[in-house]
Amino acid sequence: MPQLTIDGQLVEVPEGTSVLEAARHAGITIPTLCHRPGKPPLTSCFVCVVRVNGGARLLPSCATPVAEGMVVESETPEVHAARRTALELLLGDHLGDCVGPCQSTCPAHMDIPRMIRQIAAGQVREALITVKERIALPAVLGRICPELCEKACRRGQADAPVSICLLKRHVADLDLASGDPYRPECAPPSGKRVAIVGAGPAGLAAAYYLAQAGHACTLFDEHPLPGGMLQYGVPEALLPRDLLQAEIHLILRLGVEFQGGVRLGESLSLEELRARHDAVLIATGPTAPEAVRALGLEPGRQGIQVDRHTLATTLPGVYAAGAAVLPSRHAVRAVGDGRTAARAIHHYLSGSPEPARDRPFTVQMGRLQADELAPFLANASPEPRVSPTAEAAPPAPQEWGEPDPVAPPASGGLGGLSPDQAVRESRRCLHCDCHKQETCALRLHAIAYGARPNEYRGERRDYRVEQTHPETVYEPGKCIACGVCVQIATEAREELGLTFIGRGLNVRVAVPLNEALRQGLRRVALACADACPTAALRRKDDGPTPAPGEDTSRREG
Repeated sequence: MPQLTIDGQLVEVPEGTSVLEAARHAGITIPTLCHRPGKPPLTSCFVCVVRVNGGARLLPSCATPVAEGMVVESETPEVHAARRTALELLLGDHLGDCVGPCQSTCPAHMDIPRMIRQIAAGQVREALITVKERIALPAVLGRICPELCEKACRRGQADAPVSICLLKRHVADLDLASGDPYRPECAPPSGKRVAIVGAGPAGLAAAYYLAQAGHACTLFDEHPLPGGMLQYGVPEALLPRDLLQAEIHLILRLGVEFQGGVRLGESLSLEELRARHDAVLIATGPTAPEAVRALGLEPGRQGIQVDRHTLATTLPGVYAAGAAVLPSRHAVRAVGDGRTAARAIHHYLSGSPEPARDRPFTVQMGRLQADELAPFLANASPEPRVSPTAEAAPPAPQEWGEPDPVAPPASGGLGGLSPDQAVRESRRCLHCDCHKQETCALRLHAIAYGARPNEYRGERRDYRVEQTHPETVYEPGKCIACGVCVQIATEAREELGLTFIGRGLNVRVAVPLNEALRQGLRRVALACADACPTAALRRKDDGPTPAPGEDTSRREG
């Protein structure tokens, strides 16, 4: 049997084995979109390219047979760059949103579609957990959020956007009034201490997520009560203080400490904080350049200079978030910043590599025309947007779960949605996020190789959906013409099957003679759907990919 070397590892495989199969035999992962084990290579995606024997040309590993003494390079910068380019070319013609426009627009990048699906299925507790994965103060933001996500909601093109903010508020209010509010599990104590200067929305959010990671957090603030501008700037009529206090308490009971009456640079220096803590987060309000320099930091355009992905300052172990970096009137931006900073600080304290960007990867279709919107509307409730009433307030419980100094907010649900209204409103969602975003091979490889979806963006095609097949849904705009379905249909001897239509960059997969998909795939439609690497063809009964640990037992079909 021939022996070859792949990335410095000696591999021995039978004659006739491809380099791709040899790599997999050795436990080396080479990405591919068009390969089917044991089937003839299609070589359509060029994502599996490698360098062989130092040659100038890169070769598709799926179609390159092994040879005695062959030396294969798979993990060099040049090979990675070629794979990234191949992915970017495919993304440039890919028509479909990975995540919904609402989630892309939300400054905290909350998984809004998943929350809505859970509410529609009656999974209110699960929906609350989905919200709190990204938003630490949902009942607060449910009252003062500027509803940026709703401005991007495609339902608004037809009548009115889904009431995302009220749905978020609904699950948060029910949680607070339940007597057993959600308490996330926290990792064992790490032994690391974090000082957070500023107990506004950014600081509170950072403390919430850092405490879950096992780090001891202390919030310092110049005011006697935590909350920042939420406590001292937002009118009581907009944000009842008992409700604010209740949500803050859920953060403090994770072991977070609070010290009021402390002002950075006056009663407490940054040097002292760094000496007593393993990391420091500055989450105060707007900071003038002279004050930034006095702290030993570099001023940015409007606040403290930070790395825009990790929010790290120029001092090791010191981070900044919220209005200290960029003044904003939107608390949701500060909450999102707090989570981003907490994530970066956790990686810093753990000694692990810098985390990837927190913003979810997505391809975006942009605004749809009326005929393009029609398939989405056909699968959503035609009801108009629900108008909440004061009578919808959930009753406050008689007890507050475990012994606790904070009472349930009496004003918690006033003007909110009733459970029935919340379900009805959630069914108005168009679910325009990709149903297979967590398993789409194109998206997963694009994330792994840092591919940019707009690098080679061409002229946008018309979006359409074919739903006439009894078993599958076909979105031609998501098809990358890999040929897998064509191969499967040919093997099954489908009477018409599928074929390639057109030439070059305009090639498309379709049924011959302009016949409908139900005529082309009579026997192997489900096999083609299961093998499709981008979910351009998917099972009709497939719901969105569940999140890890998500309960799907009550999900509506």
